[in-house]
Amino acid sequence: MARGKTVCGGLSTLEVTLMVLFVVMTAVSVGLISVMAVHWEDRLQEPEPTVNPTAGPHENPYLIGVGRADCTGPPGDVPLMGYANLEQTAAGIHTRLFSRAFIVDNGSKRVVFVTADIGMVSQRLRLEVLKELEVKYGILYRQDNVILSGTHTHSGLGGYFQYTLFMITSKGYIKPSIKAIVNGIVKSIDIAHRSIKPGRIYMSKGELEESNLNRSPHSYLNNPAEERNKYKSNTDKQVTLLKFTDLDGDGMGMLSWFAVHAVSMNYTNQMVSSDNMGYASYLLEQEKNIGFLPGEGPFVAAFASSNLGDASPNIRGPFCANTGLPCDYLNSSCPIGGLKMCVALGPAGSDMFNNTKIIGENIFKRAKDLYGKARQEVRGPLHAAHQWVNMTDVTVQLNSTHTGRTCKPALGHSFAAGTTDGGGDLNFTQGAVEGDPFWDGIRDALLGAPSNETQDCHQPKPILFSTGEMTWPLPWHPSIVDVQIITIGPVAIVAIPGEMTTMSGRRIREAVKQELEAQGTFSNAEVVVAGLCNIYTHYITTYEEYQIQRYEGASTIYGPHTLSAYIQKFRGLAKAIAEVRTTYCTVHELPKGPEPPFFKDSQLFSLLPAAAVDKKPINTTFGEVLERVDPEYTVVSLTWSKCYEDKTFVTVEKYHNSTAHWDVVHTDASWETRFHWVKNGAESNATIEWHIPLSAQAGSYRIRHFGHYKQWKGFLETVIMAYEGVSDVFRVSKIKSNY
Repeated sequence: MARGKTVCGGLSTLEVTLMVLFVVMTAVSVGLISVMAVHWEDRLQEPEPTVNPTAGPHENPYLIGVGRADCTGPPGDVPLMGYANLEQTAAGIHTRLFSRAFIVDNGSKRVVFVTADIGMVSQRLRLEVLKELEVKYGILYRQDNVILSGTHTHSGLGGYFQYTLFMITSKGYIKPSIKAIVNGIVKSIDIAHRSIKPGRIYMSKGELEESNLNRSPHSYLNNPAEERNKYKSNTDKQVTLLKFTDLDGDGMGMLSWFAVHAVSMNYTNQMVSSDNMGYASYLLEQEKNIGFLPGEGPFVAAFASSNLGDASPNIRGPFCANTGLPCDYLNSSCPIGGLKMCVALGPAGSDMFNNTKIIGENIFKRAKDLYGKARQEVRGPLHAAHQWVNMTDVTVQLNSTHTGRTCKPALGHSFAAGTTDGGGDLNFTQGAVEGDPFWDGIRDALLGAPSNETQDCHQPKPILFSTGEMTWPLPWHPSIVDVQIITIGPVAIVAIPGEMTTMSGRRIREAVKQELEAQGTFSNAEVVVAGLCNIYTHYITTYEEYQIQRYEGASTIYGPHTLSAYIQKFRGLAKAIAEVRTTYCTVHELPKGPEPPFFKDSQLFSLLPAAAVDKKPINTTFGEVLERVDPEYTVVSLTWSKCYEDKTFVTVEKYHNSTAHWDVVHTDASWETRFHWVKNGAESNATIEWHIPLSAQAGSYRIRHFGHYKQWKGFLETVIMAYEGVSDVFRVSKIKSNY
């Protein structure tokens, strides 16, 4: 390994109050995330689609575009979105984050699926992306035909939400963070749009073992035995894959779905990372894009989330960190140390980098195999269906005589317990069906008590935060939610606005498939559950799992009938699609539903202080190497001065004698590099590590670091200045690496 060091560079009442709420809420919610009307515009109003001029009568008429773009954002000081850990702010880069877009057009309609290396898609993020697309493309890309999904990495940046709860737990609305994600998603769609050409799609399915584990098996067991007996596992092992090629059969891209939490990088990590799903993309793209650096090249490989709500990559299960014994089965706690000591371990134990590597490799290898075997061609029309739904007031027909309804949002006591992938710090436990007078008293004093109506609606959940009744300074949770389905031939992609548990996802798949096939329009429909889409509404458990009130049930915010309401709504969308008679008909009109709010920037708040002016030690310069490299390495590590920049921070370069040029062989998008940023007041050091792979050629190398620093210009004005630093030249020997 090569190493080196670098040098860097009065509150209002509302702000004080929000800071207090931030501390309180973060303390009790460490496990927070661990934690149409189908409306087609009249064809005369749509832009003319590009028609495939080369397609013969027996050829697939699809036009296909793929694109990838960086969406990393500022990897310093911004909170990571996932574990709601107060101390977990970005301090460097493990791997860069990317948005990957897929466009399919059949000459009359067009659909788009985007998966981004972020925790989840927020309503604010989706609305901003759609606004940008409208400016560029008019009504070509709309809320009904564009799905945005998150891979659910817990090591992506936060700060892109417009509801109070999420703003409090990620230090508010952070413009540089959301701008980077919006720009990355839009750019990936731009690239896909420009790359459109005639092609084919093939589907392949298989199972992947030893890569996910149910972290709430007690809840799963509360589902009916006859239903559980239809499946051989309490997690979905299914991998569904779409292979995109041009008409010559050359690969353009791959899109797959698998149910596993991207939490192999645990809550102690402070580097931006795409986690296990991102590593799978990295491996396949590097294999297909020979001669290109990571994040470059024409082939796009996307690994999207599915019904991962109770599916953990920590397949060794939960153990007490202080004794090594298994945790209590019912509430995931330990006799000594309680909840915090109960930690689930991945295949490599506590080594999060190797855990990420192993799970990512497993996903990659299965997808590579399925990609090679994909022979079932996807043919048929494209359709899209979308509605906005007020999820706080949906009446559900439970049977011929009984109805239920959804509730105003609320979080239960076990929400604050977190999960075995990242537990809470206080004395909450999973499976709590009774309140706690101490915490309830604090809640009542700070935030107000939940109404009797909300308490009754959420039974048996003991309410910790009645977020649906909290509106200051903005609503704490969303009421208006997207439901959406797009179909590509027989493949239906269901956009789930949250984290569905294993059995919830199975019920959705079954219901949508049944509805699509009921009209005879679809035959052998393949239904894909795409997770973390369009808006984040926490978890979606089955009614039976909800009764157990583990973390997932306590985080099902619209009450015990949440899943039934979604099934009802998605059935409606599926029915509308199935009733379309020909490719060129519009989907039967359904009510569009109430549009969600788009709050002004002035209404949003940030608790992240502005970046200070950077300082450096006396007699040094920004970008100066603080620790010199050794003359020779068998595996390599180094240290510099640095501040925020939104582009590449690191390059590893090899000298070629024949050309007398330095060629870049790695960047900070590479798995082999790690970029650490350590802040010390107004000074900061950047340490860059290169974990030399076995494939590295012997020769002369150097490491370069790029960044920006902030300094005063005059008395009141500041300016951002660029800098770079370069290491001494060092040799790499061609011997076995210990990495």
